[in-house]
Amino acid sequence: MLKLSTNVRVQLQNDPSTEIFSHQLLEIGNGNVPVNLTSGRISLTHYFGNLMSSKEELVKIVFPSIQTNYKIHDWLSERAILAAKNKDVYELNNIIQSKIQSEVVTYKSVDTVGKADEAVNYPTKFLNSLDLPGIPPLVLQLKRGVPIIM
Repeated sequence: MLKLSTNVRVQLQNDPSTEIFSHQLLEIGNGNVPVNLTSGRISLTHYFGNLMSSKEELVKIVFPSIQTNYKIHDWLSERAILAAKNKDVYELNNIIQSKIQSEVVTYKSVDTVGKADEAVNYPTKFLNSLDLPGIPPLVLQLKRGVPIIM
């Protein structure tokens, strides 16, 4: 059995608040946090993180003044939103992009197969329905210079 023991990033930053957060993550990862038998969930302390009421509020907190700062690479490199599902990534990207006044460029994926006789095995409707990790969506809308979550 493997156990997590040290967060190297926290050690390098020498920041007490990140050390507390790291310790909490280790406790969760090692199964040392009690589970509520009724809900099957763990209880997080109030200083573990902040609950947001919406994705819009999350974007506002993580990317304040995105309209003026989106081209500053150092500013962007200090911010990130992690999302577990592609659907959430697409929504967050759309929220961020909607805040920046710029022309939208639309890219549509190729929905054909290499060999014409294989088309019956891979119908266009099926290909367009796929939403796989690491693969762009059927319709990808981007703005030049605007950050995206991948």
